Amino acid sequence: MQDFDRSSLTIRRAVPADAAAVRALTRAAYAKWVPLIGREPLPMVADYDRAVREHVVDLLFVGAEMGGLIEMMDEGDHLLIENVAIAPAFQRRGLGRHLLAHAERVAAARGLPELRLYTNPRFSGNVELYRRHGYAIDREEPFRDGVTVYMSKRTPLP
Repeated sequence: MQDFDRSSLTIRRAVPADAAAVRALTRAAYAKWVPLIGREPLPMVADYDRAVREHVVDLLFVGAEMGGLIEMMDEGDHLLIENVAIAPAFQRRGLGRHLLAHAERVAAARGLPELRLYTNPRFSGNVELYRRHGYAIDREEPFRDGVTVYMSKRTPLP
């Protein structure tokens, strides 16, 4: 379900001036999950002024429009994917897969042998996307009124 030319996709690193746009896109992307879990998912309430300064936040543009983002943290022995958010108008069009592939390239360039992420198991479409992209479930742990699923994938290093 893609209605854009892949050559129109560009990625650039977020700068502090992008924090409000990162927050707005993330809140819009995760809003659909609020009724499912009965609260705002943690990415909706994160401090994006801090995240843009301290983490790797890469913005994905479709032409001139920000279509998604990925927030990553170099943890020394792995790359942690903290957040993948796709603007509602661009969901289910392959941008999430594009950002996951980007994270693999970032990990490989940093010499990190593994990618890790976590999600809510009630976000079943996300869990399945990660599984299709090669992530395995490592464990599940109780969190607040639910569960967190921890997943990982080995990085093909050059």
